[in-house]
Amino acid sequence: MSDFWQKNLSAAKSFRQELHRHPELGWQEHQTAAAIRQRLTALGIDWRPCAQTGTVARLVSGNPSGRHLAFRGDIDALPIVEDSGRTWSSQHDGQMHACGHDGHTAALMATAAWLKAHETQLSGPVTLLFQPAEEGGHGAREMIADGALEGVDEIYGWHNWPAIPFGKMICPDHLVMCGNGTFVVTIHGQGGHASQPELCADPVLAASAMTLNLQQIISRRLPPQQAAVVSVTSIEAASGLTVIPQQAVLSGSIRVPDDGTKTKINQWIEEICHHTALSYGVTCRVDIQPRYSATINHAKQAEKARHAWLADADQQLDHAIALPVMASEDFSYYLKQVPGAFALIGANDGETVHQYPCHSPHYDFNDRLLEKVVRWYARLAGAPLPNYTG
Repeated sequence: MSDFWQKNLSAAKSFRQELHRHPELGWQEHQTAAAIRQRLTALGIDWRPCAQTGTVARLVSGNPSGRHLAFRGDIDALPIVEDSGRTWSSQHDGQMHACGHDGHTAALMATAAWLKAHETQLSGPVTLLFQPAEEGGHGAREMIADGALEGVDEIYGWHNWPAIPFGKMICPDHLVMCGNGTFVVTIHGQGGHASQPELCADPVLAASAMTLNLQQIISRRLPPQQAAVVSVTSIEAASGLTVIPQQAVLSGSIRVPDDGTKTKINQWIEEICHHTALSYGVTCRVDIQPRYSATINHAKQAEKARHAWLADADQQLDHAIALPVMASEDFSYYLKQVPGAFALIGANDGETVHQYPCHSPHYDFNDRLLEKVVRWYARLAGAPLPNYTG
């Protein structure tokens, strides 16, 4: 058993680094999907395409009446120029696995190999979801629409997290990651000569006022106990040094703990922008994209996830990081459909490259997490495991 275990982990590490060399953006993961499907076929695991570049694989188990579990790995990369210095750095210009989805995919593939080798001993059927387009592409929603959760009783997923010490897990009984949204405000004014502002309606000045007013939503419209963020992240109003422009475009992001708070903040953004525009003699159009809902665990499944993680002696829970984490995840779609849990697992082992945050051009996934996650998934599925050496 231990020989196969080590060979499987070695293959997972090689696969992870191969994926890292060849990142693909959301809904473009054709080469990635082909590599996943080739390996599943070689393992003798039935699979089908799902949501274009996604893949659903199924393991039957010797106990078909047991709880049917699903595990997810996301497969897409980001439009970032890599600067990690790793020998397996991206070979695709302007594309990078800067969030560790290569590691999530490799961990799920290693889990597939281990569970297949012990298929008759599983406590119930297992579905493996290799999901595209997590990074803003609503891949989970499309996987669900294409039947990915058919027959599934519970679902589990995870994300590596460099802000957490290596080997520690966060998996609360409730809210773990916030929902998000984005907004773009196009401000139309009257341009003209910088020396004659009285003849203009300045969209830059209006955009500046909108920025200040929007940043007061959190401090003055919500109670201080409420976890939420409104961030104006860009103002574009290209012009000459002596020219007041015709138009300015302001954009930003929100982070919210629930859909009710998102609805209220979106209404306030609309009101504030239109009222501010009126007071500055300009007009505006507000476009809001709701993006993802909050990722909210189910208590029973979160307890199962923590219990399985703590079964290995050197693994712990992290109680230091503030919750909820303000980042967002489309795993929230799955948790709205079936009971389940999503965990953040610490990647920071002190090595410099493992301390960079996700979405940094210097980031690289910590391959030491592969063994820990495969053990976690296997234990949840009821598969036997070799002795743990840490």
